[in-house]
Amino acid sequence: MGHKVRFMVYLLFFWCVSCAKEEAVPVQVDFYVKVENQDYSVPVLIKIINQTQDADTYHWTFEGGSPSISTDKNPGIIQYSNAGDYTIRLQASNKDGSEGSKEIKVTTDADIIAGFKAIVVDDHFPPVMVNILNTTEGAKSFQWTFEGGEPSLSFDREPGVVVFEEPGDYRVRMEASNGRESKIVEQTVSVASHLLADFDFEPVFEDDDLQVPVTLMLKNNSISATEYEWTFEGGNPTTNNGEDPQVVFNNHGTYSIQLKANNGKASQTISKQVTLFPNTNLRIFSNVRLGINTAHNTNSNGAFFSTKTRMVYSKDDLPNLDGSLVDIAFFGLNADFTFNKFISPDEVQEYTFDAIPNANHTKFINLQESCNCSAALTMDQFDAMEDDTLLQSLNIEETLEGTQDFDDAMVPRIILFKTSDGRKGAIKIKEFIQAGLDSYILVDIKVQKQ
Repeated sequence: MGHKVRFMVYLLFFWCVSCAKEEAVPVQVDFYVKVENQDYSVPVLIKIINQTQDADTYHWTFEGGSPSISTDKNPGIIQYSNAGDYTIRLQASNKDGSEGSKEIKVTTDADIIAGFKAIVVDDHFPPVMVNILNTTEGAKSFQWTFEGGEPSLSFDREPGVVVFEEPGDYRVRMEASNGRESKIVEQTVSVASHLLADFDFEPVFEDDDLQVPVTLMLKNNSISATEYEWTFEGGNPTTNNGEDPQVVFNNHGTYSIQLKANNGKASQTISKQVTLFPNTNLRIFSNVRLGINTAHNTNSNGAFFSTKTRMVYSKDDLPNLDGSLVDIAFFGLNADFTFNKFISPDEVQEYTFDAIPNANHTKFINLQESCNCSAALTMDQFDAMEDDTLLQSLNIEETLEGTQDFDDAMVPRIILFKTSDGRKGAIKIKEFIQAGLDSYILVDIKVQKQ
């Protein structure tokens, strides 16, 4: 009976041991990877998410990665610096001796370094040819868009030459792809305006009455031109290749000025006419204001005038004034015009004015009616004067009687003068304007040019 009990105990023991071996826990290996930012272009960062169950030890192998191996349960993020196909492998085991493994294949792409050069052939004048040079690295396919160009679209790596016919700014766009990722690069191509020949002309200051001889200054307004051919009918010179030349005309008449503009791709010609007049040798100024002494000294109406600059000057103008240009000075004592006279610029300091630096002497005849001289010019003669014929014959000399003052009793009044450089002229006082301290006279002036 005792043997039988012991036998039964032994059977129960072996049965239990057998049951324990059959119930050993297996390892369930599982993991997946996540590419950071879905960016497969190197450097690529891959996060490992381990979902393995019932494992005690882990052995990771990261082909081409950094790190290349790990024994951590969660190895974290692996970096791949080179493009290629790589295997990530996990071998896991537990204390029961159970083992398992899993592999995942990953592919990394080369980084796309997108770029191109748009090289303009010759120049920016239409039509413009642009040679497209692709400098992109790491891409497998391309899509080009050429706004306003011919062709307008291309899928070639090297699209070659694109032609832009019309003026404007156009966008050249390249999209480069490696199959999973793409990058876009844009540039602008500028096409200049179509060629246009155009110009204006104006006389130099001294010749603004267009009486010969006349010097004309040409202002070139041409667009998209690089070369110029000027032809001046009757001018000196007769031709010129400058951009903004000058030309002199010595004879009166109507003349043609022609400009041919060129840019190497196109040329255009334009002509304009200029009419020049005989030389009267007479300069005419109308409605010149000359102030009394208080108006001059407060700068409301100047009392000095230059027939060369055609300007009136007041007290504040003197420091920056070349006094040798002043021909005429007027002194008015008060707003009632009881004492008035024209005085030489080099004598103004004797009449309450500041001296004019570098002033010259001008001879005046204020009172023709009592000058005891041969010079005389009537009102009608002044008004009818269209050239300097009458002035040529006048013998203008200063006399004590002729330089005397006058009042406003006679209107209009004619004043004769002769400048230091020998030019003769006449002043017609048209009005005495009473305006208190700002009072002035209104005059017309006719004077020889030379």
